[in-house]
Amino acid sequence: MERNGELGPNSIRWTSKYGSVVAATYDNSTSDGANEAGLVANVLWLDESKYPAFKVNDAPRLTIAAWAQYALDNFATVAEAVAAFEKQPFTIVTGQMPGTQAMTTLHLSLSDSSGDSAIIEYINGKQVIHHGRQYQVMTNSPTYDGQLALASYWSEVGGTAMLPGTSRAADRFARASYYVKAIPPNAKPEQLRSSVFGIIRNISVPFGLSTPGKSEIATTRWRTVFDHKQRLYFFDSAMSPNIFWTDLNQIDFSKETGKVMKLELGVDQENIFSGNATKHYRVAKPFKFAPAKGLQK
Repeated sequence: MERNGELGPNSIRWTSKYGSVVAATYDNSTSDGANEAGLVANVLWLDESKYPAFKVNDAPRLTIAAWAQYALDNFATVAEAVAAFEKQPFTIVTGQMPGTQAMTTLHLSLSDSSGDSAIIEYINGKQVIHHGRQYQVMTNSPTYDGQLALASYWSEVGGTAMLPGTSRAADRFARASYYVKAIPPNAKPEQLRSSVFGIIRNISVPFGLSTPGKSEIATTRWRTVFDHKQRLYFFDSAMSPNIFWTDLNQIDFSKETGKVMKLELGVDQENIFSGNATKHYRVAKPFKFAPAKGLQK
């Protein structure tokens, strides 16, 4: 599929090498997903993000709405993606959240079937990459180096003695960091998936909860888990009593016969699915990535 950065003549352009299954926000941006090669990308809110100021002669531009999709389209592994991102092939450009005056501020996580992972942030206009399989948890504020420092403190306290229990992102990071290391690593796939969902639910923010002035404390709308080995993409909506999944092994990603498909979740994810929902996908037009309106300069 031919894509571009949706920012006019100086947009980056590419042809997707890999097909993917993604969760879209506002039907105009990729929030998370997995590609056919097993690379997973997720974006989360980070207030401290500050993206590079752009100039006429800068590298080609990419709307932040397509940041995760660019990774899924172009790379099979975390190492491959990091090597490309280190060369900064594009200038990422953010804009206003739909219906608000707030600028979109995100950071990106990547993982693959080898266990490798990376966290990518833009701090004070500069790209910062944390690369290695030890970086397995990402929440929201503060910046990732700050999160690691706080998690180091709690690791010394010990999770069996006490863990921070608030909805603050730093506390959720500390809990997840402990539980990820505590669950049995060699359990059966079904047991591991249950453990991971247990961790995610433990650090979720209850539906309807938001704290004025604290964008890091806001409703968890959905949870996703990707089984890298079996290529199953699990989706757990806060509005649904059921978990459902997409089986990437049952999807035609070929250039010749593959089609764009959509699973319609409805307004506020009101449509209920259970179990393997792959057969419920329907042919659809590809959504157009949101251009960065109200550009950050």
